[in-house]
Amino acid sequence: MAQIKKAPVAGVLEIFPRVFEDQRGYFFESYRADWLQSEGVNHEWVQDNQSFSQKGTVRGLHFQKGEFAQAKLVRVIQGKVLDVIVDLRRDSSTFGEKYSAILDAGRNNLMYVPAGFAHGFSVLEDAIFAYKCSNYYHKASEGGILWNDPALAIDWQVNVPITSDKDAVWPTLEEFKISEGGL
Repeated sequence: MAQIKKAPVAGVLEIFPRVFEDQRGYFFESYRADWLQSEGVNHEWVQDNQSFSQKGTVRGLHFQKGEFAQAKLVRVIQGKVLDVIVDLRRDSSTFGEKYSAILDAGRNNLMYVPAGFAHGFSVLEDAIFAYKCSNYYHKASEGGILWNDPALAIDWQVNVPITSDKDAVWPTLEEFKISEGGL
């Protein structure tokens, strides 16, 4: 069975699968529904996404709103990233709090992110990033929080961040709170 660690932000889990290694290489189960079910989480995963990003890239902080909100199960297939989330659930005891964990292909760890979080990552080593989603992507329901919001003060652990034009214009967390109030 995998080791499951509860993050300090409500509902977030970090999962460490058992890895079996020998002279040929390694084997591990990268996903089992019963891992999450043991923590009271039940999803029908409907979409898998994969991206490659070069070292120094920052992607995020993204989310889906309303009926298209997505829970995610994220992992790194190759390389290493700093995975970052911000709780946007207005009724949550950890609303507005951030959490980060290093996802590393060498450790094969995963993070479960419930719906209602902004999510992003920075690439510490060239990385292939993969994640399951509990809902389909819907462009009109897309939202984001400014990746370099001074109030969040996220240490992305990269010297010169490579970002997209889209990620440069999302609102700050405070602007989001004023306009949206939360998810």
